[in-house]
Amino acid sequence: MSVYLVKKKGWRYDFTNKGNRYTASWFRTKREAKKAEAKRREEVEKQTFCQMPTVMAFLELLNRRLDHVKSYNSARHYQCYVYLARRWVKEWGKLNCNQINQAMIERFILQRSRVSHCVANQEIRYLKATFNFGLKKKLVSHNPVDGIDFLPVEKRIKYVPPIEDIDKVIAVAEPDDQDYLWTIRETMGRVSEINRLTWDDVDFNNRHVILYTRKKKGGHLTPRKIPMTVKLYEVLYRRYKTKDITKPWVFWHRYWN
Repeated sequence: MSVYLVKKKGWRYDFTNKGNRYTASWFRTKREAKKAEAKRREEVEKQTFCQMPTVMAFLELLNRRLDHVKSYNSARHYQCYVYLARRWVKEWGKLNCNQINQAMIERFILQRSRVSHCVANQEIRYLKATFNFGLKKKLVSHNPVDGIDFLPVEKRIKYVPPIEDIDKVIAVAEPDDQDYLWTIRETMGRVSEINRLTWDDVDFNNRHVILYTRKKKGGHLTPRKIPMTVKLYEVLYRRYKTKDITKPWVFWHRYWN
């Protein structure tokens, strides 16, 4: 009996729900105790329902993650994510997230490792990020990629060509390509930074350019000021005098279908 009388003290209710005990006292009448018990049971059931993990389709989680990456990261990172996501959809596109377990992920990773260990590790990295995003947003209750180790890879020292070899490459390039390569060489900028460079970012008076990157945490577009060398000034000023006023970019080309 969940409602009972204690002599000389009054009525109380006492019940359990999913292993947890709930009790309150002392009520003057049995009706008051039952009413309080019903209200408390309703509160407990509602709280339990809200704490239940969300059952989400893997395709829905993936779409939300892609939307987030598109908004907060570079276009290149987004395109890489889309490329991987298409393969995941073929594997698990019809499943809910709670139906995907570690064994399924491991089989998929071992299959991808036949291409290379680097490819398999990329799959692990992006899959883990996808489910961690779901955990952070409280869309899923677990990450099936946790506990899956990266495959061993043979790391080598990256070849850095000497200045003489870089200059030889620039010398045999087309004139427009030479300007592009000289700008990379003189700023030591990333290709994405040079592609993003506009004339508003070029200051001939103070002799510097502003390059932007999304390498910072959070995907923020962060500027950095790069002093102009004599060669860079020469290249950019020549391009500036013949620029297309309808185009804001320092370097651009037209795509043909």
